Amino acid sequence: MKTLVLFAALSPGQIALSVLVILVLFSIGPLVLGSVFIRELQVGIVIKKFGARSLPPGRLVALAGEAGYQADTLAPGLHFGYFRWQYRILKTPVTIVPQGEIALVVAADGSPTPSDRILGRIVDSDNFQDARKFLVNGGEKGRQLVILTAGTYRINRALFTVISSENAQEHGMSFAQLALQRVEPDMVGIVTTLDGQPIEAGEIAGPVIPGHENFQNAQSFLDGGGRRGLQEQILLSGTWNLNPWFVQVEQVAMVQIPIGYVGVVISFVGKAHVDVSGLEFRHGDLVNVGHKGVWVSPLYPGKHPLNTRVMKVELVPTTNIVLNWASRTEAHHYDEKLSSITVRSKDGFAFNLDVAQIIHVGALDAPKVISRVGSMQNLVDHVLQPIVGNYFRNSAQDYTVLDFLSARSQRQMEAAEHIRAAIGAYDVQAIDTLIGDINPPGQLMQTQTDRKIAEEQRKTYEVQEAAQKQRQKLVRQTSLADIQQQVVGAEQGVSIAELQANAHIKQATGSAEAVRLQAHGDAEAIRATGTAKAEAYRVGVDALGAQGYTVMQLMQIVGERNVRIVPDVAVTGANGNTGMIDGLLGMMLRSQTNSHATGKS
Repeated sequence: MKTLVLFAALSPGQIALSVLVILVLFSIGPLVLGSVFIRELQVGIVIKKFGARSLPPGRLVALAGEAGYQADTLAPGLHFGYFRWQYRILKTPVTIVPQGEIALVVAADGSPTPSDRILGRIVDSDNFQDARKFLVNGGEKGRQLVILTAGTYRINRALFTVISSENAQEHGMSFAQLALQRVEPDMVGIVTTLDGQPIEAGEIAGPVIPGHENFQNAQSFLDGGGRRGLQEQILLSGTWNLNPWFVQVEQVAMVQIPIGYVGVVISFVGKAHVDVSGLEFRHGDLVNVGHKGVWVSPLYPGKHPLNTRVMKVELVPTTNIVLNWASRTEAHHYDEKLSSITVRSKDGFAFNLDVAQIIHVGALDAPKVISRVGSMQNLVDHVLQPIVGNYFRNSAQDYTVLDFLSARSQRQMEAAEHIRAAIGAYDVQAIDTLIGDINPPGQLMQTQTDRKIAEEQRKTYEVQEAAQKQRQKLVRQTSLADIQQQVVGAEQGVSIAELQANAHIKQATGSAEAVRLQAHGDAEAIRATGTAKAEAYRVGVDALGAQGYTVMQLMQIVGERNVRIVPDVAVTGANGNTGMIDGLLGMMLRSQTNSHATGKS
């Protein structure tokens, strides 16, 4: 801007003269003045063709004006005094590291790297932009521990080789190695360092070193005593600037404890082993979280960021566990190696028992169980299997086969009580012991089956007999009921007959009395009638006389009784035959006349 103002104040002639001077300077400047122009995005690397002194043996970059590559570079702008006959200027582009990437550096000159390390230590050199500082401060030759993060750098390419995504393959590296290290969600990064002191004897991983910003400050890690190899510390989810020559990261899933389980942590690294289980627990030891050993506090359901390379998590079910000494296996497969228990009875028979044992391990007791036996499978194989199996083998010798068949519930109660006490010493709760199928010898079972069939047949016959007796009784009762009906009918008939007889007797008695009374009445009536008639006859005789009264009585009788005085047919004639014929005809006519009279009536 100042140049434009200056040119604006000059006359056209002055401007032309100035331009001419500038052109002359640019054309003859490098020869006469030794001028060099470095652009904004360039770095000027100076090579001195000859000098008063030569470089010391093993050195590549000059610090005191020796011939060869110079430590100091030329910044952007116009520089003088670098005559071509004495200097050669290499104009290289600046180093650009894109976002999301890193760049690695290899130093071609410097102090030798100690034999116990493989990467050059970090020294103050303004991110390798000041080569002189790097060499003066003791920078080491070879691969460097420090990395270049995203940005633009002016680096002396004569001293430093920068490996970025653009030239990664030329140096035997991949683009992924030069990208930022990203640990995905629900994952943890297992770190292995490639530099540092060897891991101490008896340890499998390097201890946690504070202050190195999750391995991003490699020099702090080494200065703090960091060890080479597998590390106890892990990387959580996020993006990290890590030197792939210094660390390797393996991503693994977080430890997930499902519902119904707890996780018992067995740590192979950590602080010194200090038992906190107490005097009562003599069969193992427990330690606090962060120490080496079995942690006293279990992990509850959820996701936990643990280093599974230096720790082991034993899942322990906190729900009831069913173990089958039989041909079937539960989904947890703890009882996969268990089979039916072969026992021998008191009477010498060998037979198989199917047994199911239900156990429970409390969440707070889980670390004790694991500390004592190592795993749930060991608990089943080395504790429960011998306890349950030997109990039934021993107890079977006190009973016959039929005792198990007939008193199975009693045998089951005895077994549950004994096993509960036995496994309780291992901090395991016995919920119940169940006897399943009992498989006695076939011959014994055939005998028992035949006996049972015979007994059942006998019971069947008895039932049938009882049914027949009941049927007979029913028939008898039915017959009696039918006869009873007749008996009742007969009894009723007898009663009716008696009642009828009594009625007849009463009727006869009444009739007799009536007859007697009637006879008595008739006699009285007759007597009265006779008396009356006698009195009337006496009066009549007195009045009419005996002959006259008699004729009157005769006439009265003829009238009352319709006595015919004249015959219906009178036969007259001297000739007897004619009289007979006339009589017959008269009789016939009389009969017809009576018939007509009857029809009309």
